[in-house]
Amino acid sequence: MRIEARHVSFRYGERLPWVLKDRSVSLEEGERVGLTGPSGCGKSTLVRLLAGYLKPTEGEILLDGKPLPQKQVSPVQLIYQHPEKAINPRWKMKKVLQESGMYREEVMTALGIEKDWLERYPRELSGGELQRFCVARSLFQGTKFLLADEMSTMLDVITQAQIWNLMLKEVDERGLGLLVVTHNKELAKRVCTRVISLGS
Repeated sequence: MRIEARHVSFRYGERLPWVLKDRSVSLEEGERVGLTGPSGCGKSTLVRLLAGYLKPTEGEILLDGKPLPQKQVSPVQLIYQHPEKAINPRWKMKKVLQESGMYREEVMTALGIEKDWLERYPRELSGGELQRFCVARSLFQGTKFLLADEMSTMLDVITQAQIWNLMLKEVDERGLGLLVVTHNKELAKRVCTRVISLGS
């Protein structure tokens, strides 16, 4: 399976500047790709297009040559830098996981998720604790591609290590495609098989 952006451009209105112009990228299952570039070059916009959260102004996003599915849980999962933006503040964390159908004990343990956190609301958890839930939720059975948008930038070193260790293990064991958006070129080189620069 492959997810790809073909000659995509994006802007928020006809009279506004282009956020992204004529970009093409592809990601295969089992592949780890890094996406780097300076702030404002359109990295986050591109991954939101690939995940189906935005529609391209020009060009197309294809999953195995077809448009992304709209009325079902997507096999393309986006993990944001700021997890609070991705979680319903009125839901307890147990419901957050139940929504995706993901509740694997080994994943919870590897991410350091404590059982009593399941009965808490998002406001009762730290950013690092919330991000662990976002990663766990993204790893449901139907996931084929993970798009990680600066997902560990705001986290402490221990949490970063737990999350990346689990992510890379799942990617390798399940043959998932992984797109890593980062300013950290060393991280991209360490975890990815190839790196794309949007600044070039």
